[in-house]
Amino acid sequence: MIPESFRNAPIPRDPEWLAALPAAIDERLATWGLRPDGPATHGSHALVIPVTRDGTPLVLRMNAPSEDVTAHVEALRFWDGRGTVLLVDADPPAGAMLLERLDPHRSATHLPSREATALLGRVARRLAVPAPPTTRSTADLAHARSASLEIDWNDLGRPFDAAFLRAAQEAAEALVTTTSDLAVNGDLHSAQVLAGTREPWLTVDPILLRGDIAYDFARVLWTRLDEMPTPASITEHLDILVDHAATPHDHTRRWVVFRTVDYYLWGLNAGLTEDPQRCHRLLTTLT
Repeated sequence: MIPESFRNAPIPRDPEWLAALPAAIDERLATWGLRPDGPATHGSHALVIPVTRDGTPLVLRMNAPSEDVTAHVEALRFWDGRGTVLLVDADPPAGAMLLERLDPHRSATHLPSREATALLGRVARRLAVPAPPTTRSTADLAHARSASLEIDWNDLGRPFDAAFLRAAQEAAEALVTTTSDLAVNGDLHSAQVLAGTREPWLTVDPILLRGDIAYDFARVLWTRLDEMPTPASITEHLDILVDHAATPHDHTRRWVVFRTVDYYLWGLNAGLTEDPQRCHRLLTTLT
């Protein structure tokens, strides 16, 4: 039931957790009354097993227990199927989630980039209901990161034009405060939106934040940037995103610039090669 490609993935896995995974799956199948219903699939971190319960198609998702799993469970419980995959049951300490079954072979990545961008804008707006007051604020995240941008830029040998850094710092001045208490998905991109039956498209693996829903719009763009060959096409996609999410254009552009510089620096530090180039193109167009 566990594909070799999952066992041998380049991403480090806890060998003790991996060794105990077959027994953990059997225990979860018995506890939740599930029957396997097809071959397992996986992403970078999670194993997903099609199952049924009383004839209802579901999926059993198994992760190594972590704070990320707990956060995903909390986010799915909060949205309760509003624009997200429906969480049927969960055991965070075991890294187990029981979810409604979506189509793992049809995500927004299969849509033309303009159509996908419009869809993600609508998804962000659909998720924008009042968030719990204890949820992490996008303003707090911007404040914390803005203080370290220049440090990282210097530590990395000033890898790009200082104008990009200054644009991000200036953008941050307007982002470190917000009057919005709306729920925000902090991991929004085409691969995280799958085709469903209860709703045509549903978000998976959301991260619940509070504040400006444009927080992660930079990721919406840079993950599809190869399909935007010219500066005009980049600005067109930004306009589509703004129109369908109903967010202020200038404020959205600030978030895109700030988060792109953030990711540019992170990607260079992590040894990425292609994504920093995409970040450079995006910033060249928008600054």
